[in-house]
Amino acid sequence: MRILLVEDDPKIASFILKGLKAEGFAVDHAADGEQGLDLALTEPYDAAVVDVMLPKLGGLELIKTMRAEKVKTPIIVLSAKGAVEDRVKGLQTGADDYLAKPFAFSELLARLQALIRRSTDAVEPIRLSFADLSMNLITREVFRGEAPIELQPLEFALLEYLLRNAGRVVSKTMIMEHVWDYHFDPQTNVVESRIYKLREKVDKAFPVKLIHTVRGVGYVVKASA
Repeated sequence: MRILLVEDDPKIASFILKGLKAEGFAVDHAADGEQGLDLALTEPYDAAVVDVMLPKLGGLELIKTMRAEKVKTPIIVLSAKGAVEDRVKGLQTGADDYLAKPFAFSELLARLQALIRRSTDAVEPIRLSFADLSMNLITREVFRGEAPIELQPLEFALLEYLLRNAGRVVSKTMIMEHVWDYHFDPQTNVVESRIYKLREKVDKAFPVKLIHTVRGVGYVVKASA
């Protein structure tokens, strides 16, 4: 899942970035409204977190412009103003939710997950599975059959993305944009090296291989001996 964070306060931005990345999200951060709007209009996001008081372009004006441009990304507004009229104004501008500062990260995370579920009109699964590979998104446990597999946070996020697209080829660009928080550089081998390490844990000890390379295109999860 890829999130846009538009927040000018360095401490708050760092707090949210660390929390979301620890949960396996890819996050793009903009420190002012103009940069945030440029990203929102040109990049695909599963959700956005937007502060109200921003330099160069205010958060509410940013949201109004997004909606005028038919950008449907779910948006949570962050604001130090928690009065009813402020929340109403934010929602009327086009935001989907409103969270007053200070806030607990667990609440922001829960609201983001709820927004993403509603936007896809689907119930967020607790478990992802393919063949004998299973992943619990709550406990973050991964198994091949009965054998537990220990994954680092980035490996977990990469496997989650592959499983969510099981049977579908995903390109290196798609992986970079949804698992990492920067754009694809054709000169880097970061995707190949992470896929290699993931295969070492998920496939090496098992006769049926699940993570496959489609040369010149990307990767796909499918069953193959």
